Amino acid sequence: MTKFKLGLIVGSNRRQSINRALAQALGRLGADSFETGIIRIDDLPMYNQDLEAALPESVTRFKAEVEAADAILFVTPEHSRSIPAVLKSAIDWGTRPWGKNSWTGKTAAVTGTSQGAVATAVAQQHLRAVLGDIGMVVMGGEAYISFKPGLVDEQHAITDDSVRKFLKAFIDQLAALVGKLAPIAAQRAA
Repeated sequence: MTKFKLGLIVGSNRRQSINRALAQALGRLGADSFETGIIRIDDLPMYNQDLEAALPESVTRFKAEVEAADAILFVTPEHSRSIPAVLKSAIDWGTRPWGKNSWTGKTAAVTGTSQGAVATAVAQQHLRAVLGDIGMVVMGGEAYISFKPGLVDEQHAITDDSVRKFLKAFIDQLAALVGKLAPIAAQRAA
C-alpha cells in the first residue's frame, strides 16, 4: 500500500507544547496510511511583504515542505479565542508571493488541545475559515481534545483508550479523504 505524505503543522513554538505531543501521537496513529513529519514554523520570520523579493531560506524550506505533502494536519492551541500569531504568519507565508500559493488544493484537517473544557474549539473554527479561504479542502469533523497530564506518553502513544479510538477514527477519516482526492490531485499536477 502506498503511503501518503502528511505534513504536521503545530500552531505553537513552545518547546514542550502539548499540541506538538498530540501531533506526534497522531502521526503514530496514522502510520499505516501516512509518512508523517512536522513542518517547522518556529523559525519563520513574521510575515512581511518587504521580504518577498528575496524569500528567507526558512520560508523557502517551509513552502517546499508544504508543497511536497499530500495533506496537512494542523494541530493548534488557542490564543485569545483565535489561532496563534506564529501560525497565522506561517499561513500567510504559504500564500505568498502573489500567485505562488502553496496551500491551493491541499487536503487539510484541524485539531488541537488545551487543558480547558472546550479545548481549542474557537481557534479550530477560525482556522477552518482561513484554510477554506486560501484554497484548501478542509475535512469535516471536529476533534476538540481536552488535555490531561499523561495523555501522551514518552513514545508518543495516547494512553486513554477512548481518546485513542476517537483519534484513530479521525486520522483514518483523513486518510480516506486523501485517498479519494489523490486522483484529482494527480491530474492537476500532470
